[in-house]
Amino acid sequence: MEERAVHERWHLDRQDLLLYLKLAAAILVWWVAYSLIWPIAQWLTFDVLGLARGSHLGEAVAFFLYDVPKILLLLTGMIFLVGIVRTFFSPERTRALLGGKRQGLGNVLAAMLGIVTPFCSCSAVPLFIGFVESGIPLGVTFSFLIASPVINEIAVILLYGMFGWQVAGLYVISGLAIAIIAGAIIGRLRLERYVEEFVWQVQMGQAGPQERLTWPARIHRATDSVRQIVGKVWPYVVVGIAIGALIHGYVPANALAGIMGEQAWWSVPAAVALGIPLYSNAAGIVPVVSVLISKGASLGTALAFMMAVVGLSLPELVILRRVLKPPLLAVFVVVVALAIIVTGYLFNWIM
Repeated sequence: MEERAVHERWHLDRQDLLLYLKLAAAILVWWVAYSLIWPIAQWLTFDVLGLARGSHLGEAVAFFLYDVPKILLLLTGMIFLVGIVRTFFSPERTRALLGGKRQGLGNVLAAMLGIVTPFCSCSAVPLFIGFVESGIPLGVTFSFLIASPVINEIAVILLYGMFGWQVAGLYVISGLAIAIIAGAIIGRLRLERYVEEFVWQVQMGQAGPQERLTWPARIHRATDSVRQIVGKVWPYVVVGIAIGALIHGYVPANALAGIMGEQAWWSVPAAVALGIPLYSNAAGIVPVVSVLISKGASLGTALAFMMAVVGLSLPELVILRRVLKPPLLAVFVVVVALAIIVTGYLFNWIM
């Protein structure tokens, strides 16, 4: 009997060891693949396909071939990590830590958390899903979702180096205010019924507050989350980035600067409308903003454009559509866009 118990334990330990080896191999493959995306995309675009560097089609194809695997890899990695973290927090505990706070305080805490998470908008979406599934109020989750891509520490450093601490400080304060106010407004509207049903169904399958999981069990649950969520959203990612790649390749910077340099009242709303279909993270768009300003775009208008690109990017909205019904998605876009427009006017007035 004792010999059989030892044999079974050895068998289980061997299975666990095999699982850890598979995980280590998967992490290595993920890292190598992520490191090779850029040179492979360049090689496929300009060597294999023979497209000209700097051409509209060449830049659009290179953007697509680079961003699709990059975003999917980031989504996979982020969902897995979030899945691991979520096994340590039951919905009840998470609700007590953040959701139990008053709506305003919860929005502030979520926005502050978003500041210290250096993720692009598409990477923040899995975290948003995890918040909703854990019972965090919808408005609080939106405060996090907005702050995470909009306020990026690399962008703050770049803005400081290019424009000084006043502009960098205003950027942080305005981004924080947008996240808190927009999240609070969405929370007050009580729009939980417009979250897709599968999100709540996933919530029902989470571990209970008293459940004690082993590490292999946590890894299996995180892997299941990757299969479920990525399996649902990957077509939206591909379509969204394809649209963004076309705009990236065919819309010239001079045309954008010409519109954003106008001092007419409509320049800020026009910049926001132009920024929404584009895709980039905050760090990637700051150098573009610098070029636009050097070509005559006003500071507030250019920064509103940047916030629209990183806070309301088309790939993010396409992914969000998988978890949000159209009315809630429309409210999110309108509220955030209005907040960004007000911020753009404020920057133009102050600076």
